[in-house]
Amino acid sequence: MVAHVAPRVSQSDPSEVLRRLDLVVRRKLDGLLNGDYQGLVPGHGSEQGETRLYAPGDDVRRIDWNVTARMTEPHVRETIADRELECWILADDSPTLDFGTALCEKRDLAVAASAAIGFLTHRTGNRIGAVLAGPDGNQIVPARGGKDHLLAVLHRLITAHRHPTGRTDLARALGLLGGVARRRGLIAVVSDFLEPPETWQPPLARLAVRHEVLCIEVVDPREVELPSVGVLSLVDPRDGELLEIQTANPKIRERYAAAAAEQRGAIADAIRRAGADHLQLRTDRDWLLDVVHFVARRRDRTRDLTARTIA
Repeated sequence: MVAHVAPRVSQSDPSEVLRRLDLVVRRKLDGLLNGDYQGLVPGHGSEQGETRLYAPGDDVRRIDWNVTARMTEPHVRETIADRELECWILADDSPTLDFGTALCEKRDLAVAASAAIGFLTHRTGNRIGAVLAGPDGNQIVPARGGKDHLLAVLHRLITAHRHPTGRTDLARALGLLGGVARRRGLIAVVSDFLEPPETWQPPLARLAVRHEVLCIEVVDPREVELPSVGVLSLVDPRDGELLEIQTANPKIRERYAAAAAEQRGAIADAIRRAGADHLQLRTDRDWLLDVVHFVARRRDRTRDLTARTIA
């Protein structure tokens, strides 16, 4: 089986990248999220529906006290699930994404993940917006409907200005997104999450209270372990600091692997405590296959929760 490789953003024409992403996402993933949007947007809808008798396990906050008083038995008010979805993508534009030692760069993977979210949630009546977070600040693309707008959002991500050095304030970008995403919906945060988790976890948790939040973490294998290749020169893209490491030393490689595992564990724990879903994509894996498995597990989990609620 041939692995699906994210298109190289820096080496291809933007229109060609969009064409390839449209083709591969719609061919492989289209249909996975068709149907009931309750699997995408958590909780109940915003429109009032019919009433029914209260059943054990129902949320007591949904009891309609006026009907209960008239009927002398507890009744709950059903709500109609929202049929239109508003999706926001927070795309990290950090210099740390310009790195890749396997099938592609992390930036290529981030664009592919954003395209997957966009094409999967693109339906008639749905709207998509974006926040592009970079070292020079945050850019907002208002949420609108239509495929042309979706392609314009992705084109903006592909052609974003690259910064050789600098840091992205992910916490500030999340706070800004909380202000512009006023309608309950889906938020996808695409980043390598290398900023300290204690800075971005609180605003992420606030977003997850109202929205369904998906964190897509992009990782390169060299960020997890070092190969034995002798003296290796590394540059920190956030401040330009140069560091030389003797990778032939097994103790150095072991310490690096342990520190990397601790870092990734802290990122996963912060996302979990914030109440968000977590999908990790790696530059040495088939990104499309990982997305398919994640969506399938997520839909199975939603069906199980629904079945338990009805029972």
